[in-house]
Formats: sequence, structure tokens, C-alpha cells
Amino acid sequence: MAFKARLNRLLRNGKFFDVAIDHGFFNEPVFLAGIEDMRKAVETIVAAGPDAIQLSVGQAEILQSIPSREKPALVLRTDVANCYGQEYPRRLIEDCVVQAVRLDAACLCVNLLLLPDQPELHEQCVANICKLKPECERYAMPLMVEPLVMKKRPDGKGYTVDGNFDRITGLVRQGKELGADLIKCDPCDDVAEFHKVIAAAGCPVLPRGGGRAPDKEIFERTVALMKQGASGIVYGRNVIQHANPKGMTKAFLAIVHDGAGVEEALKIASVR
Repeated sequence: MAFKARLNRLLRNGKFFDVAIDHGFFNEPVFLAGIEDMRKAVETIVAAGPDAIQLSVGQAEILQSIPSREKPALVLRTDVANCYGQEYPRRLIEDCVVQAVRLDAACLCVNLLLLPDQPELHEQCVANICKLKPECERYAMPLMVEPLVMKKRPDGKGYTVDGNFDRITGLVRQGKELGADLIKCDPCDDVAEFHKVIAAAGCPVLPRGGGRAPDKEIFERTVALMKQGASGIVYGRNVIQHANPKGMTKAFLAIVHDGAGVEEALKIASVR
């Protein structure tokens, strides 16, 4: 019952929009753009009314201290997520499921990283999920696994997203096999193939937004992904780094829940 109740706080008619504001966890100063003042950033997004907000354990109290029954659900990040620079996650936050219960989270989010020449990192992520899953079952906490396939940057300094369909599908399936209740992943290069990724997952799949993109481009991609059968989206930088985060939040909500098209989303995003 508690598991279903938590999922119901996320899902509206089987879909939800989760705004990721956990970028301070990455230890990358460039990712702090738009969230230098976390309290202001969270309050701005809360006012726009997404279904969920993704935060770290150190910032979750900002959301949960807001005195409102209508505020977004909390998705709690459980591990350090910097797969872009030279330092990589090695362990989970201690007792993160218990902390999630205390913080009244509706879901946990954990990485499943696959980087070139980093087999020990992938092994650590698998171990993290294997440790989390029984605890999530014990406390009836939904588990969102984030399979991310990366490739080396052309300059050899760090990694970037790999949109290869086969590699994404394989890692997504592994995430489900390890016990994911929800999957958050990158879209494949050919968005028209994303329904096959969803089929491989066998559970709700939410594409992530990645780096900042022009409004029309990100709206076109989002509309296409929803038509492919996505259960929603998890976007961060395309909301919090935008000049109008509230407008972007409402535009993405319209796409996810109301089937809005690109032109309608552009109009909504322009309203302050």
C-alpha cells in the first residue's frame, strides 16, 4: 500500500514531470548556473507546479519545509552523479533509504553508469543498486535507476552522452533486471526508436533532458518522446538555466499531461 501511495504522488494518469535541481552534487561549477540561490530556485519551480522535484539530501529540506499540501513530490538523489569530469562516484549516501523516509520522499534515484575504460565504476553502480533494492523493498520506496551510457569527448577530457541505441537499450534492460521500478535515461540518437527502449525496460521510462538546447529543439524532442510512449520526463538544465523557468515548467507539463504540441508549448513558455 505504501509503495503504491508513493507512486501515486508522482504519477498523474500514468505520467509525471520531474524537475532535477540536484546539480550542485556534481562538483562542476558550470552546473550551478540558475541555481546559485537554491531556495529561490526551488520556490520558483514549486510555484510552477511540476509533479516532482529531484534534490539531494542536503537540499531536500527546502522543498519539504514549504507549508503546502499541493507542492511537488520529492525524488531523492542517492549518489554523487558527476560522470562528466575526472572524478566519479564510488559510494552511496549512508542509510539513504531511511533518510528518504524521514524526508518524506516519494522515490529514490540512483546511477547505473557505463563509461569507456571504467569497468570498476559500472561494477560499483551495480553494487549500489543491489544494496539499495532490498532496502527499498523493506520501506516500500520506489526506485528510479538512471542508466547512462557515456563516451569519451573528442578532446579526451572527460565524457559526454552516447546516444547509441543498442548500448542504451542494453543498459536500460540491466537497470530493470536489477530491480528498477522506474527508468530515467538519455534518448537515443534516433528518437523514432525510443519505443524499443521502453519495451526493453518493461516499466515507466522517463527521458532526461541533458544539456541546454534551444526552446523549439527541446520541445520538438519532448513531443516526439511522449509520442513514442515515454511516461514523462526528467529535465533540469533546460528549466533551471532558462530565463523563464516557470514558463518552461508549465510548457513541459502541457506536453506531458495535455499532449500540447510545439507551437503551443512555445506560447506557454513565453508567459511570465
